[in-house]
Amino acid sequence: MMGFLNIYKPKGMTSHDVVAKLRRITKIKQIGHTGTLDPFAEGVLPICIGKATRLIEYLSDDKEYLATIQFGASTTTYDLDGEKIFVSDKKINAFDIENALKNFQGEISQIPPLYSAIKVKGKKLYEYARKGEKIEIQPRKVTIYKIKLKSFDEDLQQAQILVSCSKGTYIRSIANDLGVQLGCGGYLTQLVRTIAGDFKVEDSVELKDDINISDNLINPVDKLNYPKYIVNDSEFEKIRHGMSIKNENFRHGTKVILIYNENEICAVGEADNDKIMLKKVFV
Repeated sequence: MMGFLNIYKPKGMTSHDVVAKLRRITKIKQIGHTGTLDPFAEGVLPICIGKATRLIEYLSDDKEYLATIQFGASTTTYDLDGEKIFVSDKKINAFDIENALKNFQGEISQIPPLYSAIKVKGKKLYEYARKGEKIEIQPRKVTIYKIKLKSFDEDLQQAQILVSCSKGTYIRSIANDLGVQLGCGGYLTQLVRTIAGDFKVEDSVELKDDINISDNLINPVDKLNYPKYIVNDSEFEKIRHGMSIKNENFRHGTKVILIYNENEICAVGEADNDKIMLKKVFV
């Protein structure tokens, strides 16, 4: 069995919990996910089954989220699970938020939450936080392709914001930083990942004990956005033996998905002048 699953991760489960459950259901050990979601978050979690785990690096990794932010306080974790460390009675409106969001467009410098799994000097940040140890966190460059106010409840001081961003973006940090800019504090109360690469929430499937894996398995060919080449029988035999094949179609340096039987992946290669050199073989 080889392919992708577009799983809707429920609240309360870690991404590893989802993988562990699917391993129990399928009896397959070779299963992985393409990007961690916090336990309190929900939404799209692409899963790779079997040899498809070797294709993770070739998948698009941009993300889209629908975030609910509560204004009027800040927390240690930048979300509802943390302790409140700042409280404000300042009231804001939708115009204030839309103005502040302009500062989050494009490439920005972001400091990850202290309560996160990023490693610094061999330890995860949350390990320092739990022990009360101070550690310097370096800002990271991330790209916000789109950030938009979807709705705002002025009585509750609660906003829904759509964020389309690059890999590595912390939406919790955006919530906290937005609260800082507005002078009232802010933290995340709900997070739904609506898109992960080419996987969309409307196409996701619920994680059930009786999930039909075969019916929901996605052919890797359909999610790999690279040039594709259907090999003939002699080329297929060369690929099986790890040999390069002739290149007459692709520019030097182009990554190519090699296909047999019209729609089954047999290898990933890279054009090297007059040859396609094999990078990964699946047959």
